[in-house]
Amino acid sequence: MSPELHTGMAAAAFACSEEVADALSRGQPVVALESTIVTHGLPRSPLEMPGDFLDAHAHWDSALPANLAAARIAEHAVRAHGAVPATIAMIDGQLRVGLSPAELEAVAREASPAKLSLRDLGAAAFRRRTGGTTVAATVAVSALAGIRIFATGGIGGVHRNWNAHLDVSADLVAIATHPVCVVSAGAKSLLDLGATLEVLEAMGVPVIGYRTSAFPRFTSAPDPALRLAERVESAAEAARLLACHWRIRTACGALLAQACPDRWTVDASHAESELAVAMGEAQRRGIRGADVTPFLLGTMAAGADGIRTVAANLALLCANAGVAAAVARASA
Repeated sequence: MSPELHTGMAAAAFACSEEVADALSRGQPVVALESTIVTHGLPRSPLEMPGDFLDAHAHWDSALPANLAAARIAEHAVRAHGAVPATIAMIDGQLRVGLSPAELEAVAREASPAKLSLRDLGAAAFRRRTGGTTVAATVAVSALAGIRIFATGGIGGVHRNWNAHLDVSADLVAIATHPVCVVSAGAKSLLDLGATLEVLEAMGVPVIGYRTSAFPRFTSAPDPALRLAERVESAAEAARLLACHWRIRTACGALLAQACPDRWTVDASHAESELAVAMGEAQRRGIRGADVTPFLLGTMAAGADGIRTVAANLALLCANAGVAAAVARASA
């Protein structure tokens, strides 16, 4: 199969790398990865990571800009667990599923990248933009490519104070309407997690705990009050559950939620205190909509314990990539 054509999509709109196209055609395990962590999530300069992080993640390249180094260790985590990584982005108006090292570096160094969610994909293709795909957009493109498993850090959801200012992430809509399992550390802790779970339930999206019975809170430990209906203990069990789900709900995705690794967990009360300060600053500046989440995460990362927060974020991303690869292998 030509790398320029896959699942009937024209090359002008969509292209798989040769490696990803070959893996999909052979039924081999493939894991999708988003690219907003590259374009909008991390600094474009090197970060001096803690020694214990470097001990646990030997493939972190301290000489690279942090955004590019993060993309590379996520891809390495997928490969280390036996699957092919497919980082998704848009380059000059064309959606790419699986980036070459040169393409990944070009996206990481793009001067003014677009942040592309579901609503933006068509217009960005028309305008021939280059940018990173959010969780929502990555889910949609994964489904087009025939990739069923996607790893990320934490999904978006229902923002706090939603009853005063309705703000619900397109991530929830995308998962509910595309047959892709998103492996994440739950939802970002800056959200209203109870409301997020309620919306997922209303949309019919199964939320499955991976070795946890409570909903993870991104870099903080799971909240025991947020109980999950389903729990699995292994990648093989998750793959069997997903197969049953997709026999019945052919167009609906799922959320496989894994807690942040214990050694990197951020104290929840401390995180809440930092979040309150960041939210107050966002309100003061009039920041709303899609700009809220990156502003809050960036502000918290710049705090006194910011580098530990960044390390926790990257550690859980790699852990999720590993679990996603194992589930993809079991599914294949």
